[in-house]
Amino acid sequence: MSLSWDEDTAPAAPAAINPAALDAEGTTAEQVARRVNADDKRIINGKTDVNQLVPFKYKWAWDKYLAGCANHWMPQEVNMQRDIELWKNPNGLTDDERRLVKRNLGFFVTADSLAANNIVLGTYRHITAPECRQYLLRQAFEEAIHTHAYQYIVESLGLDEAEIFNAYNEVKSIRDKDEFLIPFIDTLTDPAFTTGTVESDQKLLKSLIVFACLMEGLFFYVGFTQILALGRQNKMMGAAEQYQYILRDESMHCNFGIDLINTIKMENPLLWTAAFKEEIKQLFLQAVDLEYAYAEDTMPRGVLGLNATMFKGYLRFIANRRATQIGLETLFDQEENPFPWMSEMIDLKKERNFFETRVIEYQTGGALNWD
Repeated sequence: MSLSWDEDTAPAAPAAINPAALDAEGTTAEQVARRVNADDKRIINGKTDVNQLVPFKYKWAWDKYLAGCANHWMPQEVNMQRDIELWKNPNGLTDDERRLVKRNLGFFVTADSLAANNIVLGTYRHITAPECRQYLLRQAFEEAIHTHAYQYIVESLGLDEAEIFNAYNEVKSIRDKDEFLIPFIDTLTDPAFTTGTVESDQKLLKSLIVFACLMEGLFFYVGFTQILALGRQNKMMGAAEQYQYILRDESMHCNFGIDLINTIKMENPLLWTAAFKEEIKQLFLQAVDLEYAYAEDTMPRGVLGLNATMFKGYLRFIANRRATQIGLETLFDQEENPFPWMSEMIDLKKERNFFETRVIEYQTGGALNWD
């Protein structure tokens, strides 16, 4: 029955309850039956109440939510004064280093907005496990913090905001990456899109793979490596510190996405067909080519001891890792990591970072250890 606020509608008389049907707490059997059984939960196409967080079935999702909260940070806590002085000094950075920074920011300032929109307007409404939804809300907030961080860097350095924020329309290497991603966002944000068939469930799974493994798990890594390489040479250290926190967050986003993907595969084995795996493989290969083209554009000449050719091996190494993490075979033979120090950037633990400006494992509130 629909309610009309324009008329005085008398409330219907409540149905009579048989006292014999009540337990000691006055709860009916029908009400008890609506309590959630953890075994009945599903990542997609679940029928349990999404408003009841517990009992937990996917404890790994809740643990990641707690870890994300404990890792909370804000951009304005990072001092940008040395970066500003370096940027304003005509001899502070080379032209190639300045190009690298601006291209980097040009991609990232809108990339995290795309990721947030994909979560809030698309992925969230198709996930039916509340503990996974809880992490997605945290992730969306972290994407907002990352966008804030890039804006803070752009503002601090006095860059042309219109140029940087519109780079995804003006710079081909950035635009090509975003145009690769946007169709997968459009699929999930389409109001008419629903899951429940093999075809639609595969579309959802494909989008999750693209964003976890290829966007956050591959497209971000040329930029991360470049800015962190600057920091290792005591340049743009405020920006590099923020990128290090972002790298930590994005690594967790990627790992959460992979756990989500693998659980969906386990609960819906009919989705993981030979044809579907081949389609995913081709997307991986396309993404590697796009990110390598971006590496060539951002550093047409060698800079910081890096060159685009080094990134070809690095991107293939990462692609192999992402592929095997979701159950695909390796895509490239005998690729090794040319930047082993990047692993140290992700594994932050409790030691101070290499800039020695603040404690890396930033925690707030009840997560703080006062001992």
